[in-house]
Amino acid sequence: MILFNDTEMFTSGMRGKKVYDVPDCDLLLIDNFFVKEEADEYYTTLLQETHWHEYEMPMYDKVVTAPRMVSWYGDTNRPERESNPNWPTELLEIKHRVENETQIIFNAVLLNLYRNGTDGVGWHSDKTTSTNKDMNIASVTFGETRLFRLRHKFMKHIPNIEIPLYHGSFLLMAGSSNTYWEHQVPKTARDVLPRINLTFRQVKTEK
Repeated sequence: MILFNDTEMFTSGMRGKKVYDVPDCDLLLIDNFFVKEEADEYYTTLLQETHWHEYEMPMYDKVVTAPRMVSWYGDTNRPERESNPNWPTELLEIKHRVENETQIIFNAVLLNLYRNGTDGVGWHSDKTTSTNKDMNIASVTFGETRLFRLRHKFMKHIPNIEIPLYHGSFLLMAGSSNTYWEHQVPKTARDVLPRINLTFRQVKTEK
């Protein structure tokens, strides 16, 4: 059951701004990118008003239902997801804040709803066709703190990176990050509240 007063339980990070010094990766974290009051409002609005839906994805030799719910705005060429060309006001506000910080223009966003600890996403690199060679991905989190992990695809001696993403946090994976690194949000046995994650992207549109 999803409760709309969950925001009282959410924690904002206190790490400030951090640039990670790792090879083949331009990784920037900003805790408290949205202050608690802003993050609470966005969480509640997005949770209640977003048209969330499940989708099916291939896994090995079968098709399974992804362990999370999604919504997509911007690109119309995404057959596995319903597309929403008209951005809500709240999403545009978040998008403009992200663009002002990064000086990067984004034209699409994927929203993920992790309903509880049984929802997650396995190791992967995002496959969205980018407008440039190296895809920039800007991630915003509202709701429950969940662990975000990264690992280098080829240099196995490099330790994995583990980043708890707090309520209102911002993470930018830029440059060659998506080319050389994989990431995941692991499932957890803990009793956790919902988490909403927005990943802003640069997507090629059909002419």
